[in-house]
Amino acid sequence: MTALVLALIAGAVVGLALGALGGGGSVLAVPALIYLLGFTPSAATAASLIIVAATSATALYAHARDGHVAWKVGLLFVAAGIIPAYLAGAAAGRVPEAVLTVAFAVIAALAAVRMFRPSSSRPPRRIRPGRAAGAGAGLGAVTGFLGVGGGFLAVPALVSVLGLTMRRAVGTSLLVITVNSLAALIARTGTGGGLDWALIGPFTGAAILGAWDGRRLSVGVSGDSLQKVFAGVLLAVALFMLIDVIA
Repeated sequence: MTALVLALIAGAVVGLALGALGGGGSVLAVPALIYLLGFTPSAATAASLIIVAATSATALYAHARDGHVAWKVGLLFVAAGIIPAYLAGAAAGRVPEAVLTVAFAVIAALAAVRMFRPSSSRPPRRIRPGRAAGAGAGLGAVTGFLGVGGGFLAVPALVSVLGLTMRRAVGTSLLVITVNSLAALIARTGTGGGLDWALIGPFTGAAILGAWDGRRLSVGVSGDSLQKVFAGVLLAVALFMLIDVIA
């Protein structure tokens, strides 16, 4: 199977995850770029941020049109996370790649375990600006350090910490992912080595198309089901990456 075909398939899967789950794009894109397309880890993280930023922005439009974006919470997350994302992105280049990989896998696994917990049946709690800003700053730092969009952490935070419904958390996380990815990408400019645009372009195009299908999928599937699928994907990828590092 040629690299171009693999890029198209992987891009479609990443788009489906972002469109339906509001996250999981980078956590799927980085391993795909490394293990399927032969990118170095540094180039893969830079390319992933490009792919996820473009795809998230497209998916955000569709979710916003359907009224599934909590703008106040999302903008608080964004404002608090931009500077931490930039600073952490600049510092990440000094950390050994094996350490980054292990940290990436551990955080993904912890987020997956949390998402497997049953959703609360209580009404959403009142949004506290301080709580939202603190979660946004932490998310921004993780985004910059690990080279991911952060949706796989934004969705659990929006659901468990701030009390949004799963469907609104999915839409709101796309706003956070778009801005954090751009901030982290700017910080990593020049650190990703040569990027293969002949693969990144088709990958991104397939991801954007997949995101539209993912958004339609999210409409027909219950929030709890989406949450468990999301958690299962995160846990599988985390285990794979840990095994690869140990081996």
